[in-house]
Amino acid sequence: MSQIESLFGRLASVLLGSPNGRQERIAGLTMILPAFIFFVLFIGIPITQTVLLGFQKWNAIAPAEWVGLDNYVHMLDDKVFARALFVTLILTAALTIILTVVPQIIAVLFNMGWGTFGTIGRTMMFMPSIISWVVTGALWKLILDPNLGSLNRLLQGVGLAALQQNWLGDRNIVLWSISGVAIWQQFGLYVIIFFAGIQTIDSALYEAAAIDGANGIQRFLNVTVPMLRPVTLMVVTLNLLNGIKLFDVIYVMTEGGPVNASQTLGTYVYRVAFANPGLPDFGYGSALSTVILFLCILALFFQIWMTKRAKY
Repeated sequence: MSQIESLFGRLASVLLGSPNGRQERIAGLTMILPAFIFFVLFIGIPITQTVLLGFQKWNAIAPAEWVGLDNYVHMLDDKVFARALFVTLILTAALTIILTVVPQIIAVLFNMGWGTFGTIGRTMMFMPSIISWVVTGALWKLILDPNLGSLNRLLQGVGLAALQQNWLGDRNIVLWSISGVAIWQQFGLYVIIFFAGIQTIDSALYEAAAIDGANGIQRFLNVTVPMLRPVTLMVVTLNLLNGIKLFDVIYVMTEGGPVNASQTLGTYVYRVAFANPGLPDFGYGSALSTVILFLCILALFFQIWMTKRAKY
């Protein structure tokens, strides 16, 4: 009994602290209480219900039936799920690599002192980031239309008609078309993030490297890249999460087609749970959503592991 009392005593000490700071801690807990309640009601409970529903079979008409791991076993034989998982991983890898490396280089170029052009360039690059994914998808669906789209018309106008493609209808290139649209939408945001990170680097480090005879590339690799490691880690994590969860722009542009060529886990969840030609399968859709949740948790654990491992 004394051990239990000691445990609760230590817990109270951690939460409330010394008597002198008790009122401040209570005030702080009171301030975060509304946000905590909001989180529990609109995030915690729905996630818990989704995970539990993943172990059931329910079509919103018949009563829910507990089926255990049947939905997850079904995934092993589901070729569409395998394709959606593959597309999700490929898309996530492409976005993460490109949107981590290239914006960092562009941010360095902007930091070299491009004056008014640099300011205008940063503004123009950032503008697509303020457009919602749905609007982005609708806009580029028109641009990439094989018959009336401005991209094919532009190629024809400059004498490059041989390069015209059915950008969203060819299963061999549709994924890269969507990747290009996603990169266009997010590129400017990450340029600004890296540019802000570069502004925090002490100029004395560059001066010392220049005195030691380092050229521009060497200063970038040995000063800029290491000093931007915390920013880079954040950008990598954001790209991993965005790639795993990407849904709206893909659904607007292709709905996962043609022939599941651009089917991701997000679009497949919507198809199974809400756009099924027959009865909806909310149980299987919830199981698929749980897989997305698991991948997001892995990305967050990756960030935690890299943060502890990194030496800044």
